Amino acid sequence: MSYFVHESSYIDDGVIIGNGTKIWHFSHVQKRAQIGENCTLGQNVNISSNVKIGNGVKIQNNVSVYEGVELEDYVFCGPSMVFTNVLTPRSKYPESSEGYIKTLVKHGASIGANATILCGNIIGRWSMTASGAVVTKDVPDHALVAGVPARQIGWVCECGLHLKNGLICNKCGRKYDLVNGRLKEKKEL
Repeated sequence: MSYFVHESSYIDDGVIIGNGTKIWHFSHVQKRAQIGENCTLGQNVNISSNVKIGNGVKIQNNVSVYEGVELEDYVFCGPSMVFTNVLTPRSKYPESSEGYIKTLVKHGASIGANATILCGNIIGRWSMTASGAVVTKDVPDHALVAGVPARQIGWVCECGLHLKNGLICNKCGRKYDLVNGRLKEKKEL
């Protein structure tokens, strides 16, 4: 086995797990889930059936990734953050998997502790969702969102630093332009 699964965790049949991935205590990966290489799943993580997770993803303790959610490469899910897959759940009238509403978390996005992502939204590349935020609509690439409901309060660099003074990162030196309301990295010639 080229990955690690703690003895207290359960991996169902038909699961694909990439090289270098670590799955810690009391976690459950359900049938037909796909987990990429070099991922880390913390304690008490549930990955539902048919979920696709890219490479280099970090999922902290007490997170459930429900069917209908896809995490691209290098996504970070903070402790106890929440995904949903049904907008109007009823115990008496459960949805089948055909009724689940898709959520996509794009490359490099970070979601803070105790944040909630309502289904049907796209969380943009390299965006950052603050701890405790409730996301009810799409989050643009590189956006920093916070609050209930979450609203954009700024921009973040690919390295994670809040871009406060202009669109130049004081940490890594990347430079950005705002083009039609979207942040685009300047490429040096």
